[in-house]
Amino acid sequence: MGDRLAALLDHFSVRAHTFHAGALCGINALEANEPFGQLHLIQDGDAEVRHGSSPTLHIAQPSLLLYPRPMAHRFITDKHRGANFVCANVQFDGGTASPIAAALPDVVCLPLERLQSCQAVLALLFAEAGSRNCGRQAMLDRLFEVVLIHILRALMEQGQVAAGMMAGLAHGQLRRALIAMHESPQRDWSLEDLAREAGMSRTVFATSFRRTLGCTPGSYLQCWRIGLAQKLLRRGQSLKLIAADVGYGSEAALSRAFSAQTGLSPREWRKANTAPGSGDQ
Repeated sequence: MGDRLAALLDHFSVRAHTFHAGALCGINALEANEPFGQLHLIQDGDAEVRHGSSPTLHIAQPSLLLYPRPMAHRFITDKHRGANFVCANVQFDGGTASPIAAALPDVVCLPLERLQSCQAVLALLFAEAGSRNCGRQAMLDRLFEVVLIHILRALMEQGQVAAGMMAGLAHGQLRRALIAMHESPQRDWSLEDLAREAGMSRTVFATSFRRTLGCTPGSYLQCWRIGLAQKLLRRGQSLKLIAADVGYGSEAALSRAFSAQTGLSPREWRKANTAPGSGDQ
């Protein structure tokens, strides 16, 4: 069986930048005014977490909080004892349009004991956070990126996401079709081909896919291809090469699918999402 995360992380990598290590006391607010999310590791201490009108989260054991997309939140801890946090900004390649970020809930809250395979990494991260070692920032950033991969594994293996791509990757048969699409987007996939990859009949596959992911296989494949096209547009690759790489027979076919998905032509989208002077190729 193929690797469920390999193609995802190859195309849409994740980066972390540690910005806090130590106690947070009283009320601490983080605004959603930057184009990234956050990953907070609560090493010890109690904390309340508030998100506007959403229910308050009560943290009473070592836990993590992952915000895959920008979201304002506040921590409330004892103003004297506080709670020990290690925090990083996280950004998926593709930003909020990343299929990984888009597939995750607004907030993921997990006790650290649920990440059994990650205990050695967490111990190293906390030790590094409390040190003054040279290269500390780079080490913490890389360790946070490893923790993120463990979180994605846990969400799939523990069935923490009920619908969408992550739920599909957790499914014993549907995952095979998703891996095939992720690894070979340029292939002319038919419903029969994908059902065969999943080891299911055409009808059962189509029904299970829509029920689990909330869309048809054809719609999912188009979204995946357009997401890849957006990444390549940012890099300045020509439309002709992009069309071939992501499974469209011509620039015109890519433009039609791209416009249907985003409401903009590829050139319009690139102009709106690249720095002035980068040019069109």
